[in-house]
Amino acid sequence: MDSRMPRFESLRHRFLIAGVVGTVACVVGVFFNSAQFYQSYLIAYLFWLGVALGCLPLLMLHHLVGGVWGFVIRRIVETGIRTLPLMALLFLPIAFGIHHLYEWSHAEVVAADPTLQHKSLFLNVPFFLVRAAIYFGAWLVFAYLLNRWSSEQDRTGRPDLSRSFQLLSAPGILVYVLTMTFAAFDWGMSTEPHWFSTIYGLMLIAGQVLSTLAFVILVANVVARETSSEFFGSDLFHDLGNLLLAFVMLWAYMSFSQFLIIWAGNLPEEISWYLRRGAHGWQWVAAGLALFHFAIPFVLLLARGNKRRREVIASIAIWVLVMRYVNDYWLIAPVFRSSILPHLLDFAAVVGIGGLWLTVFFAELSKQTVVPLRDPNFQIEKAA
Repeated sequence: MDSRMPRFESLRHRFLIAGVVGTVACVVGVFFNSAQFYQSYLIAYLFWLGVALGCLPLLMLHHLVGGVWGFVIRRIVETGIRTLPLMALLFLPIAFGIHHLYEWSHAEVVAADPTLQHKSLFLNVPFFLVRAAIYFGAWLVFAYLLNRWSSEQDRTGRPDLSRSFQLLSAPGILVYVLTMTFAAFDWGMSTEPHWFSTIYGLMLIAGQVLSTLAFVILVANVVARETSSEFFGSDLFHDLGNLLLAFVMLWAYMSFSQFLIIWAGNLPEEISWYLRRGAHGWQWVAAGLALFHFAIPFVLLLARGNKRRREVIASIAIWVLVMRYVNDYWLIAPVFRSSILPHLLDFAAVVGIGGLWLTVFFAELSKQTVVPLRDPNFQIEKAA
């Protein structure tokens, strides 16, 4: 068995071209319609950040609970968190576009609105940027340590590093949940600063891990197709399919819980969020999410055979990723427009960010071994 990952040269070349074309289109869009660019960029950024950042809790979960599934995909999720410096860099357009995205950033708007004045200690531009730096700082520290220790384990095979992974991952998951919850409030929920939901952050967290699982399944499918590794067999895809099913249900539970609580409360400051997304065609997007993001994947993933066949589970994963973007579009776009029709810059932003991110991801992944050869789990697998 070849222990090295494929080079992915063809994929990297295609993604680089797509990234450059999308980026150029976005740059042009800044000059012709800057407000639309920032709106489209925020949606695309939240989607791709979810794919990248969701690797962090998934990796830490594996270090805490073990399991063959996590051992086999460990290189994939480790590579995912190594792209976080790129995502920190790609946050800059959002920082520069604060005044286009968040009404609380305008002093004259805040001065005329008692509610925004009450929230101004938290919702102000300097503190917003400081919090963003804290979020990325925390994520990058955990990503650095996990990858550093992983490289050290590859070199030395030290068994005590498994305990270090556990000791870091336990508080790491808590830090991730707290920072991502506040990041969701800052970057998503505060686009409508009069509205609030305490479950909003958890809903985005469940969605991030769901996006990552779908992406991991796709990458694992590519690796299985291009290598002779016995680790990427039907058992792995069955396990990943079970996890995908679990997070499809968790996302649906979080989303429905938010709706049910707000509907039951029937308070004007809360129902406005759903009223905006229940008119002008947005209600059909919501119905589509219930059907295509939950019901159909749920039914398909119940079948054991679908989860054991690489091509079938990969097709389901692609569909889940598409619906993840539609969900992010439904969360953010109604704030800025009444029409459900996407703008060309929506496509340019998601292709531009995605192309650049995927280029870096596969470039980093090609430097790795298929599985961590000196992980204690590898010895267990060889013995079995």
